[in-house]
Amino acid sequence: MRAGNTRYRLETDLPASIAVFPLEGALLLPGGRLPLNIFEPRYLQMVDDILGGSRLIGMIQPSLDGALRDDGEPELSGIGCIGRLTSYMETGDGRYVVSLQGVCRFRVTQELSVRTPFRQCRVAPFLADLEEDPSASAVDRTALLKAFRAYLQANDLEADWESVSRADNAMLVNALSMMAPYGAAEKQALLEAQDLKNRAETLIAITEMTLAREGEDFGPGLQ
Repeated sequence: MRAGNTRYRLETDLPASIAVFPLEGALLLPGGRLPLNIFEPRYLQMVDDILGGSRLIGMIQPSLDGALRDDGEPELSGIGCIGRLTSYMETGDGRYVVSLQGVCRFRVTQELSVRTPFRQCRVAPFLADLEEDPSASAVDRTALLKAFRAYLQANDLEADWESVSRADNAMLVNALSMMAPYGAAEKQALLEAQDLKNRAETLIAITEMTLAREGEDFGPGLQ
């Protein structure tokens, strides 16, 4: 079972429907932490409502094709990630600063007709995300770190390599995927990757393509 998900072991531990927060470019993965700055009134109410209940929010991107509903709201992508609200702070100017911890991915099965100002969906959780991913040991950690190092060097960025070296494969893959400054389509591809090994391969491929477009050398000399 993934660290931090001890509350959620079975499908019955999760609600059949959840409030969803559509946010383009935001990526939450199981076990990952996502800070959010909440200021829109409907999402302030959403936080108020879930604090007294499940404390779960479905992070999801708007549909990548830009499709809109009849009311002008964006259609939703088919897959998102459930996050548990683990920290909460009110600011002096009416905002909430919160942090979500990823629980498991979900597939939207139905958007519900609700009276709340925020949207809610019936969802089917990815139950495999509640267990340890057996593909973690097959992640090509060397190739992943090489891609990460090349990206940092190309953009004159630094990293806490001591912390990186201590991270296990699952934490490393998901943390790098969440912090990667890529677009909505790339984020969705990382979210929908079948397992950790596939997600790592996807992240490496995206990084290599980005570096190639920028004219950077991603050859064997980068170790």
